[in-house]
Amino acid sequence: MKKKITVQDVADVLDHSLLRPDITVSELVEGCTLAKEYKTVSVCVRPSDLPIVCKELEGTKVLPTTVIGFPHGTCTTETKVFETVDAVNKGAVEVDMVMNIGRFLSGEYDYVARDIAEVAAAAHEGNAKLKVIFENHYLTDEQIVKACEIAKAAGADFIKTSTGYAGSGAKLPDLKIMVDHADGMLVKAAGGVKTLDDCLAIMALGVVRCGTRSSKAILEEACVRAKDGQLFLNTEE
Repeated sequence: MKKKITVQDVADVLDHSLLRPDITVSELVEGCTLAKEYKTVSVCVRPSDLPIVCKELEGTKVLPTTVIGFPHGTCTTETKVFETVDAVNKGAVEVDMVMNIGRFLSGEYDYVARDIAEVAAAAHEGNAKLKVIFENHYLTDEQIVKACEIAKAAGADFIKTSTGYAGSGAKLPDLKIMVDHADGMLVKAAGGVKTLDDCLAIMALGVVRCGTRSSKAILEEACVRAKDGQLFLNTEE
C-alpha cells in the first residue's frame, strides 16, 4: 500500500550527522544552517561541538544531540555518565551511547545492563533521552534480540543500529528485528543511509529516526518527488 507523505515527514526522521573526526567549525555552522532550512529533527555532533551547535540552533525546533562513548563504547561507565551529564549541561536533549560491544560479546550481560542503566539515569535526570547503539555489524540476529531486551530493561528510549564506523551500517533485516523487539522503545537507523529510497525503506519498517550525513541529498530528492506528487511510503497495511 502506498501512503502519500510530505517532505517534512522525511525531515522529521533525520538526525543530521556531523560526527566526522575531521569536521571543521565552519562545516558545523553550515550543517546547522542546512538543518534549520529543512527543519530536520536534530543535529548530532561530537561532544566538544555542542556549545557551537546549541548557539547556532537557538530559537529553532531543531534538537542538539551528541554521542557518548563514541565510537567503540569501551570507556568506563563512570566516564560515560560524566560525558552524559556534561553533554546535558551543555544543551544536549538526546544522547546516543555506544554499548560496550566487547563485554556484550563476552556474555557479560549484567555489566552491559548496568552500563546502560547508569547512563539512562543520568540522561533522564537531565530530561534528555537515551539512544543505545548496538553496532549490529558484530552481532547475530539472536544477539540483536538480546541487546533489545537488555536496553529495554535498562531504561533506553531508543535503540540504534550502528555508529557508522564499523564494517557495515543499517540493514533492513536487522532493523526489522529491532522494530519487532523494541517493546515500546523507538528505533534509529544509522550508517549507509544515503538516498531518499534508503530513508523511505527504513521508514516503511517503522523506524522513526535516521542518522545520516546525506540529509541535503535526501531532502532535495524528496522536494523533487513531492513537487511531482510522487513522494510515497510503501507500507504493508
